[in-house]
Amino acid sequence: MRKIFPLFVLLLILSCKSSVKSESKSITITNSELETIVTYLASDELKGRTTGSEGIEKAATYIENQLKSYNVKPYFETYRDLFKVDSINAFNIAGVIEGNDPKLKNEYIIIGAHYDHIGISKKIVANDSIANGANDNAAGTSSVLAMAKYFAAKKNNKRSLLFVLFSAEEKGLLGSKHLANKLKTENINLYTMVNMEMIGVPFVDRDYVAFVTGFDKSNMANKMNEYIGSNIIGYSEISKKYNLFRQSDNYAFYKEFNLPCHTISSCDLSNYDYYHHVDDEADKLDYNHMANLINKIIPGIEKMSNSPTKEIVMYEE
Repeated sequence: MRKIFPLFVLLLILSCKSSVKSESKSITITNSELETIVTYLASDELKGRTTGSEGIEKAATYIENQLKSYNVKPYFETYRDLFKVDSINAFNIAGVIEGNDPKLKNEYIIIGAHYDHIGISKKIVANDSIANGANDNAAGTSSVLAMAKYFAAKKNNKRSLLFVLFSAEEKGLLGSKHLANKLKTENINLYTMVNMEMIGVPFVDRDYVAFVTGFDKSNMANKMNEYIGSNIIGYSEISKKYNLFRQSDNYAFYKEFNLPCHTISSCDLSNYDYYHHVDDEADKLDYNHMANLINKIIPGIEKMSNSPTKEIVMYEE
């Protein structure tokens, strides 16, 4: 027994070390997983994902299956948040990862992106009329799915995270307007909302990776950079000139809740020529850039979800 015991102890120690290493293994979003998502959502099969179309139904089913595979639960009875666009049936997709803190789990952070696009374009280029919407906004959709997968695996968020893919953004931000009003009526305890829009291409002349719309309305950009430990999020003059703060799905939540609700983007229309164009294709995007941006944003979301108090606040106007 004296000879066996030290061997047993050694094996036990090695086993524990192996277990610890496995449990602490970092999770990294890869360019290939983002490319896979974007390539499907921006494929001709989905015919531009316009609201009410067969293509957006396929996109929604794909997104639901992804969330289900990550073990992200539906926020409502199902993943679909139904609403009408005139006589057309439309739906946002919403999944939730409940926080692990008894008190903070009652506070919510929304991470969103729109998954619809404009469908068939009137502009035909080389016999192509399908506006596939790779950058706008299959790219943003892929980032929300990637972050949902990450947090579902880590299970380290004290606040609850609500992952939403919006429809009818291209019809006038109708999906986000519907959900913001619905959640306000239900008295959700919203902390903040981070919207992901057109992150598929990098800037070449900026000292930051992405900008936040409505930069001067809250301290979100500054706190995110503090959380991340580098200057990832910056200020875009072009974004302010075109008032992009009002042009995406963050705006409805800002209006309803008067809280920090912003869009993160790496495209302010100065660095991409294919906005609402049939050439907005999956092969135009830089997936290394996208993976880099998402992997840098995630620690900011983690700290945002785990801070003892709500540190991201509106500036006084």
